[in-house]
Amino acid sequence: MTLAELNAFPRYRAEEELMKCCGSTAWVRTMAGRRPFTDRERMFRAASEVWWGLDASDWLEAFRAHPQIGRPDASQKWATREQAGMDRAGTGVAEAMADANRAYLEKFGYIYIVCASGKSAEEMLTILKSRMSNTPENEIRIAAGEQDKITRLRIEKLVPF
Repeated sequence: MTLAELNAFPRYRAEEELMKCCGSTAWVRTMAGRRPFTDRERMFRAASEVWWGLDASDWLEAFRAHPQIGRPDASQKWATREQAGMDRAGTGVAEAMADANRAYLEKFGYIYIVCASGKSAEEMLTILKSRMSNTPENEIRIAAGEQDKITRLRIEKLVPF
């Protein structure tokens, strides 16, 4: 789809499309209301500005829309491709990721969020382990930053320029 098409959609349709980029209802509604976007950079700027203006409950809603690293949902094609680095993970790394995912979820209360595009399974596991020492306050901001990166990549897929 083009940016012009996204701008022209009725609000409900624009919201459906934007939900593919970020699972926060507040983000989707605000972005749909900010249309029309005149160019790529303005859309990216708006996406990030809206994201960082949300509260933690909105961030958590977006996080819940993701499959766990190493356990992509076939219905989420973009997430499956973003996590392609896990496809080449050996059994040991895959098991270590599953264990680390459980520990992360137990400590922070939400799944591990990382912009996985271009990262190997080993890199994602190393990042996860390094983030386990974060305080909950710091970690949610780091996870939100990763979501911001993911959203940008997904906007690029939704509206290729």
